[in-house]
Amino acid sequence: MYKLYARRGIRDKVPLRIINEKKYEMTMITSDGANTTAKTTSAEHKEVRSARAIREDFPILSRTVHGKPLVYLDSTASSQKPHAVIESMSAYYQTINANVHRGVYELSEEATAAMEKARVKIAHFINARQSKQIIFTRNTSESINLVAYSWGGANIHAGDLILLTEMEHHSNLVPWQLLAQRTGARLAFVPVTDDGLLSLDMYEQLLQQQPKIVAFTHMSNVLGTINPVAQMVAQAHAANAVVLIDAAQSVPHMPVDVQALDADFLCFSAHKMLGPTGIGVLYGKRALLEEMPPFMGGGDMIHKVGLHSSTWNDLPWKFEAGTPAIAETIGFGVAVDYLQSLGMEQVARHEQEMTIYAMEQLQTIPEITIYGPEASKRGGVISFSLGDIHPHDLATILDQEMGVAIRAGHHCAQPLMERFGLPATARASFYVYTIKEDIDALVQGLQKAQQIFSF
Repeated sequence: MYKLYARRGIRDKVPLRIINEKKYEMTMITSDGANTTAKTTSAEHKEVRSARAIREDFPILSRTVHGKPLVYLDSTASSQKPHAVIESMSAYYQTINANVHRGVYELSEEATAAMEKARVKIAHFINARQSKQIIFTRNTSESINLVAYSWGGANIHAGDLILLTEMEHHSNLVPWQLLAQRTGARLAFVPVTDDGLLSLDMYEQLLQQQPKIVAFTHMSNVLGTINPVAQMVAQAHAANAVVLIDAAQSVPHMPVDVQALDADFLCFSAHKMLGPTGIGVLYGKRALLEEMPPFMGGGDMIHKVGLHSSTWNDLPWKFEAGTPAIAETIGFGVAVDYLQSLGMEQVARHEQEMTIYAMEQLQTIPEITIYGPEASKRGGVISFSLGDIHPHDLATILDQEMGVAIRAGHHCAQPLMERFGLPATARASFYVYTIKEDIDALVQGLQKAQQIFSF
């Protein structure tokens, strides 16, 4: 099936963009000016590569910090980038740098084609029906804000219920708080159990209150908990609720199929999945997106502008005001290519292996407390505390003594920290380039911290 991309300006007609959605061929211009052609199909064979071989693709992993090899265990916050992503963005600036969509000259057409092909690749990656369901934003936070402002402003009224969970990142709390303040809507929260799971019995009870929208994370950025989202979506739809899934931690780490999940909205970011910062995605069902008013006004999101009124562009550009993050979008598409070359099932298997190994090794350390469920119910994230050593002290010692980078703090989830009576935790997280030696270095660093604080 071929999609025709036509952009209509007020005076100009831009040639149709023809993109084959079943199989596309993209000519990438490398930084040395050479042309290389890459063909991608959904049935492409995936060669299983070891994490040690994968590490060779990531230039930053060869550097040292404080005179020691870098051990990067903070991919939940932001992942590292392979050569291919970095070079694709550099190549854009060196060879086809131009603004997109309205230019009829060669550079602009090439830039537009590269950007829109990235949109198609991302749509395939999450199995969206159409690429026009992929709205580019700055990040997951902006994607959720877009829904809360645009859909929420049109559909949420005084007294309506917005159902969230205690597990959410601030990005999936604050936009709904602001919406409730603007409209007089009510907020309710699915509690988290002591073992870091959502209370599904309470979820079922809260759905009986007929919420207008239900928003929850697919995978917790603190506990690593993987929620049963397909079941939760089905239950919410049975209660006539619209569902938004925060997939910032799931899309990078496991296969995600928006049609199988029946998600109404789903949000994620490039920088957590080997791509650049400053670019994210809102996926939405087309009927919902068509009905929603624009989020921001400006260039490119319009069809016709008068002094007193305007009409809006088609999807997805209705929600993409102004010059987009062109290089970042191209880099995002290459990051998706890279992950597809590895195979998302293999990505998930590797992270599960690293998580099991890490939990086994960490549990050998006296006075350590690991928060969240068992390894089989979590992704590659482990939050922990070590005796009465403050997480910031732990992170500092690990960095300076071992070259190990972990996250310390409330992880943008203060209500979840309060639920467990904690001011902060230390957090290690894993990705495609994590090896067992990284985890061994973490354990050695924690043992050293215990020695330092044993006076």
